[in-house]
Amino acid sequence: MTDLFDLPFDGPGEPVRPAEARRAPVVRPGPAPAPGPVPAAGAPASRVLTISELTAQIRELLDGRFGEVWVEGELSNCKQWNTGHLYFTLKDAGAQLRGVMFRTAVRNLRFKPEDGLRVVARGRVGVYEPKGEYQLVCEHMEPQGLGALQLAVEQLKRRLQAEGLFDAARKRPLPALPRRIGIVTSIDGAALRDIIKVLQRRYPNAHLVIRPSRVQGEGAALEVAAGLAQIGRVPGVDVVIVGRGGGAIEDLWAFNEEVVARAIAASPVPVISAVGHETDVTVADLVADLRAPTPSAAAELVVARKDDFTAHIDQLARQLRTAALRGVETRRRRVHALAARPALAGWPARLALRGRDVAELRHRLRRLGQAQLTGRARRYQRLRESLEHGDLRQRFAGVRVRLLAADGVLRAAVTRRYHRADGARRDLAGRLATLSPLAVLSRGYAVCWTADRRAILRDAAAVEPGERVHVRLGRGALDCTVVDRAPEETGGDR
Repeated sequence: MTDLFDLPFDGPGEPVRPAEARRAPVVRPGPAPAPGPVPAAGAPASRVLTISELTAQIRELLDGRFGEVWVEGELSNCKQWNTGHLYFTLKDAGAQLRGVMFRTAVRNLRFKPEDGLRVVARGRVGVYEPKGEYQLVCEHMEPQGLGALQLAVEQLKRRLQAEGLFDAARKRPLPALPRRIGIVTSIDGAALRDIIKVLQRRYPNAHLVIRPSRVQGEGAALEVAAGLAQIGRVPGVDVVIVGRGGGAIEDLWAFNEEVVARAIAASPVPVISAVGHETDVTVADLVADLRAPTPSAAAELVVARKDDFTAHIDQLARQLRTAALRGVETRRRRVHALAARPALAGWPARLALRGRDVAELRHRLRRLGQAQLTGRARRYQRLRESLEHGDLRQRFAGVRVRLLAADGVLRAAVTRRYHRADGARRDLAGRLATLSPLAVLSRGYAVCWTADRRAILRDAAAVEPGERVHVRLGRGALDCTVVDRAPEETGGDR
């Protein structure tokens, strides 16, 4: 466990003795002598202690006198090293005390220790032997006069506000007609039932995407943040409602966590925070695009946009109808006023005469147009026939027909020549087969060669008994040895 005290108070260059080493027993020769007068010459000398032995005895006295103490003071020189350990100094008007808090205890803090903050610390008094200093090994710390949870919330608010996460300029408006509404809350909570009840009553066409999540207890903040991230990736989600019912500040603490605030800020769609009751304001409410006092109010806010949109459409329709009727009525009055003037007396009859003239002109124009159209159609037909007569496609069609006829004649001539040549080949093959020596051999005759196959034997006198000869049969061949020979006139076989 050498990493518990691996950094000093003054700087990283001096190692700090581990707590286990400080608690290890120290072998001492005996109790320290009581103070008294300096012994005279010749008297036995007092026991001389080393610095380590004296420091060990002081540590034992402190451990025995101060087991666990509560100390109140103001923080200064407060710094957390990369190992996770927290080093600080507690001071008041008359004294100061160095302290250390190991990373296992720092993880349990609900707030961030800062210089100038008055706190109450619980721990034990120990001795840092390499420097001969006593210190407070702190195991618990809480702000004086202000709860740790409330202080943690205030610190987180200041940090997020400095980053601009509370600015009204980054708040996004809710969609006018959300088709798909995401909900991140407990599946068993009353908040979900209230939201569904309101939406079913006022917006039955809404498509709900519910991501269940724990909303209180250890690890609830991570689940809420993960739910926001997952539901933001669902295609078509237009707005997300995140929240829960009311409760104590400890129950609502998940919505005061930094991970939830940043998940809301990173959501790709607007987020409505509906946490607790109207008096409960969490960090999530401040970061969200819109805060609803209750989960039911959040559902009403989503639907209110739809109602406003529908009411605006109805209002525009009424205004358009009124404007149209007003325009028609204004023009009607103007027509009546013009008709009443003396200069316009009898204008219906004149208008009728003009209408008849217009009809006659329309008829004449129609006839002229029809005549021109007919003439142009006849000209078009003549041009088309001329083009078709000289069309290369028709010429190529005639050439293609002649080529196909010639191809048929050529193919027939080639076929006839082939059959004649094949018949002649077969005749010659038959004649060759008749004259072939192999045909003679196949009838039972044989050809006898010398052993080296260089000459055909036609006379028995050409070989002597004991010589080898090669005999070719109709099928296969024989290597033979001559046993005897007979004259030609005998004709006998041996």
